This record gives sequence, C-alpha cells and structure tokens, in this order.
Amino acid sequence: MILTRRNFTLGCAALGLSACGGTGAIVSPAPQTGLPADLRPVPNAGYDAWVAAFRPRARAQGVSDATLNTGFRGAGYLPGVIERDRNQVEFRRTLEDYLSIAASDERVTKGRAALNRHRSTLNALESRYGVDAEIITAIWGLESFYGERRGNVPVISATSTLAYDGRRGSFFEKQLVSALKILQNGDITASRLTGSWAGAMGHTQFIPTSYDTFAVDFDGDGRRDIWSDDPTDALASAAAYLSRNGWSRGTRWGAEVSSGAAEGRVIQPQPGGPRFAVTRNFNVIKRYNNSDSYAIGVGHLADRIGGAGPLRGSFPPDEFGLTKRDRIALQERLTSRGFDTGGSDGVIGPKTREAISAYQASRGLPATGDPSVELLRSL
Repeated sequence: MILTRRNFTLGCAALGLSACGGTGAIVSPAPQTGLPADLRPVPNAGYDAWVAAFRPRARAQGVSDATLNTGFRGAGYLPGVIERDRNQVEFRRTLEDYLSIAASDERVTKGRAALNRHRSTLNALESRYGVDAEIITAIWGLESFYGERRGNVPVISATSTLAYDGRRGSFFEKQLVSALKILQNGDITASRLTGSWAGAMGHTQFIPTSYDTFAVDFDGDGRRDIWSDDPTDALASAAAYLSRNGWSRGTRWGAEVSSGAAEGRVIQPQPGGPRFAVTRNFNVIKRYNNSDSYAIGVGHLADRIGGAGPLRGSFPPDEFGLTKRDRIALQERLTSRGFDTGGSDGVIGPKTREAISAYQASRGLPATGDPSVELLRSL
C-alpha cells in the first residue's frame, strides 16, 4: 500500500482546527514563532536505544551511514510531540463553523492576492496537470495559510520520536525512512527539513512518503523543494498529487445545489444546512484529506478566490439555539466588555469559551463557558 495523505488521519500540527481527517485540516493564520521548550530535544535513554536499533533497519532499506549521521546529528526525543499525539481532542465542528474559518474573509482576500501574485506559475500548473489554479491555491490556503505556517519542527526528531513511542510505530518508521531518503537525495538540508509536530512538511503539508511518491521539481533546479519561500515546487506537487489520484480536467468539484449550476451526487453534511452536488473531483480532493468538510472547504474557498460570493443557503441554529449572527454578536459584546474572544467569526472555540467563563464568573454565575440566548441578552 502506498502511504498517502489519506492514510495520515492525525490531528496534524498545532494548527487551528487541524485534524488531517475527520474535521479536516485548517491552519491558523498566526505567524510562525520559535519552538516551545517541549518541542526541543531532551535526554531519553530509551529513545537512544531505539535509534541504535533502527539504524540497521534503515541501512537495509538503502539509507547510508553518512545520511544517518547527518540526519540524527542534533536530533532527539521531543516530549511535546508525544503529548500532542496523545491528547488530540476527538470532536467534529459543524460545517458552518468549518467554513467560517476555511473561507473567512481574510483567507479569501489572501487567496486572491496569492493567485494574482503566482498567476503565471498556477496557470502553467493548470495547463500541465489539469487542476484548476483556484483549487491549488485553496489547498495552499488551508494547509499552510499560503505558506505562513509551514511548521518549524525538525522532521527527523518528530518522526523518530513517534516511531519510538510505538502507538503508530510502523507508520512513523516508514515516514522516518522516507525523511532520511529526502536528505540522501539532496532535496533539502537537515537544518531545513522541518514541518508540523507530526511530520507534515512545506507549503502543502506533505508527509515524507507522499513527498517520495508525488513531489516534483517543477522549477527545474534539480531539487523538489517544498520548503522554500518560493512555493513553485510545493504547488506543483499538490497539483501532481491530485492529477495522479484521478483529477478530471475541466470538471468542477461541485456546487451548492441552490446555485442552479449543480450536477452530480447530492450531499448535505450538516442537517438543515445547504446541500451540495459533488463530482468525482470532490472525491479526488478527499484523497488529500478524507473529509467531506475539507473537500467542501477547498472547493468553496476556490470558488470565493475565483470571485464567487458566499453560500446562498443558511444553516440552522446551533445546539444552544444561536445562529451565526447571534454568535458573532455575542463575541463582539464580550470583547467590548473587556473579555477577549480572539475575534468575531461566529465560531465558539476555546478562546470564546474562556471569555464566557470569565464573564460568567464576574457576574457571580456558574462559569460553564457555554453560550446561550440568555447570555446574549444579558450582554
């Protein structure tokens, strides 16, 4: 079996909504910063013994001693990787919440600018691979916020830590071997081989085995460089990935049924919400991330980048009886009272819940953190 992104059903990287599968990966627009202390190597005798035992297995798969020495120089056990892997929250956001972030005004605006800035490259990719320029741009936007969040965790340390931990040891040992072969092939130096805490790399967040199978050298410099500030190879690799997984040139991903331009299988991911007619290309996007929400997020963001407006259909009130407009009003009123919700996007996330709890405590109420119609009225 070829290990592709579809097999990588992890909550990848400390990235906003992120979960590579299930809820779909959406990357926070926060700027990249230095590594926290728990993502820096610490002494671990068990890990060291595991690496020593791994070396012969790597050699048997074609990894040279020189590459092993280079790859593991400065590498080590990262406790924060294990903590993140074991404490992934299993939850599902509604499609409405997902799209509020996936196709936010900021992401759409940045996407249109990115499309215009790299128009010649994206047009060339569309010509070569048949994948719409807007679709490639949308994947870039969801995976790394147009390159602003590529991840800075050393991939050798991350994948070897997870392989040693053993919960998915076989999977991550394959990723580690592929990462070492990336170094051996000269595509990147050890210091620049970085990614998410779970090993997803570059502008389009390829795991090492997917990189090995699908990455391309589109700019012709002899290296498949998906990490560079120049996103050319990364965007080309995403296009190649979709193309080789069956993308149909000239076919839309789908459309909202109410748009009047819908053909294909009809789905309604959120009860009471908009319905979508989806094509075979929708399923190809799911090869990148096996989630209906992710595929709709990519397709809808691509449409918005291309100039389309918001969805026409409406979503029902949430479990608390609040519409998106209500939730935005709640966030705005809390923030105006000094209880920072971290923004007013209508998504009730941890920051909003913290603000609600603080407000409730200030009023002598039980600090549940739950929104409600009554809370909105009290504000």
